[in-house]
Amino acid sequence: MAVKNSVSVSLEHITKVYKNTKGRPDVVAVHESNFEVKAGDLVTLLGPSGCGKTTTLRMIAGFDLPTTGRILIGRQDVTMLPPNLRDTATVFQSYGLFPHMTVGENVAYGLKLRKLPAEDIRKKVAETLDMVGLADYADRASGQLSGGQQQRVALARSLIVEPSVLLLDEPLSNLDALLREQMRVEIRRIQKTLGITAVYVTHDRIEAMSLSDMVIVMKDGEIMQIGSPKTIYEEPDSMFVAGFVGRVTFFPVEIQNKTGSGWECRLGNRGFEAAKAAPGVAKGRETKLMARPESLRLVDPGKGYVDGKIRMNVYLGHSIETFVETGYGETLIQIDDPLSKKIYEEGEAVSIDFAPERVRLLQD
Repeated sequence: MAVKNSVSVSLEHITKVYKNTKGRPDVVAVHESNFEVKAGDLVTLLGPSGCGKTTTLRMIAGFDLPTTGRILIGRQDVTMLPPNLRDTATVFQSYGLFPHMTVGENVAYGLKLRKLPAEDIRKKVAETLDMVGLADYADRASGQLSGGQQQRVALARSLIVEPSVLLLDEPLSNLDALLREQMRVEIRRIQKTLGITAVYVTHDRIEAMSLSDMVIVMKDGEIMQIGSPKTIYEEPDSMFVAGFVGRVTFFPVEIQNKTGSGWECRLGNRGFEAAKAAPGVAKGRETKLMARPESLRLVDPGKGYVDGKIRMNVYLGHSIETFVETGYGETLIQIDDPLSKKIYEEGEAVSIDFAPERVRLLQD
């Protein structure tokens, strides 16, 4: 199966305001959104419920029109075009399959609307079902499929019309954990195989990190940060982004001086030099040290930066998650390859240590 040449998607100063007709304040669902999806990339809009990610997707699809700004698909301004003229296809959270149709009939529906010859439709349906792993299910009633199979049918139905842009609105939210993991891999494989440009909406950080070429983190209608999954996870610009994309601990630190290679800081009674900091970090401002669970390690009492006591150890096979009570609250430490590490028992006094190059300074 082939698609048209990959195209980019650009949003320029997009704002969406919902007018309130009952005298209440208007709702700004999206405010001054600016980003570009490069041709052939998969970009994820990530954020909590109500942050504007689905509204943004609906504006790209043409189901909602922006209040201000422009949307371009390739070089074409599609801001005011209806959905059927945008060359996009959308996979929704609800599968939306026709229960009275077979799998093959569901997948063929868009091509029949375009009045393609029956033989061409048959070949394309077979090819597309094979791509999503349902080659033997064409004659199966859609109601007899599992949730994961129904989601594959919905994906096939969108792909068969060969759109320039594929839009996915939380397509895996109705699946159990194992199926979600399997479908993440399948969606990424298909997207990369076809080279299709895709925009994916989710509130699940694992989906965003594992699927995306680029992640756009949103909050209250605004874009908080744009970057690769690695950048968003390791170099967040705010406490919100740091906490939303992964588990994290924040320790209050005092910046004492700016050096050529970093910042001289103090945490408790110990000093260290931090090499990484978000924009805006400066001496004299309240600063937090961000540490991921895997960047922390446990040492004997008094030998680290923060003393505490082991509250609980959770054995996960490949790692142990240790929860430590400290004066700054509970801290999670991830101990990888536990057979090769010293494991402190629950109730033991410990100290939390870290390598300065593994942490980051933030201000919110």
